[in-house]
Amino acid sequence: MQFELNQRIDGAIASITNLKDEMDDVGAVIEAIAQCLHHGGTLYTCGNGGSAAQALHLAEELIGRYRKERPPFKAICLNADPTALTCIANDFGFESIFSRQCEALLGKEDVLLVLSTSGDSENLVEALEVAKEVGAKALGLLGNRGGDCRVRCDRSLVIPGDDSAHIQEAHMVMIHLICEALEEGLA
Repeated sequence: MQFELNQRIDGAIASITNLKDEMDDVGAVIEAIAQCLHHGGTLYTCGNGGSAAQALHLAEELIGRYRKERPPFKAICLNADPTALTCIANDFGFESIFSRQCEALLGKEDVLLVLSTSGDSENLVEALEVAKEVGAKALGLLGNRGGDCRVRCDRSLVIPGDDSAHIQEAHMVMIHLICEALEEGLA
């Protein structure tokens, strides 16, 4: 048991340490979000499963606060409304749960940030395609090799590997880096 626990901890450390090797992408993602918010746009986030929870976490930190008292940043999590998700899934299919919302909400000044440990979720791919169609910036926090989402993103941070837990651990650090940078730079 001790050996397995140490392996899990070592894997988490390795994934998080990987962020240091990807500082260009870390900075580009943060800068794109900062520019969007600075110019009055809205950050839209989405993901599936654990990545959905992380997408929600980022949006709530920006609307509420991370560390500092400040005006709220405009952020909406597309997986936060179960009535919209089930309506769209029922009427159009699960692959459309995010793209349908993007059709209704996204504008040129906005950013869509998708979170995925594989980068291959069809509902995220379709959302990114809508973002491109309307001229919004498309960003990703992805894992493995980025999958189909990576090629549809203007910029992405890809955490290599196939262990979803470790990818999400690095994504959580990135979420907090985004919050920290925005509060320091835009507050």
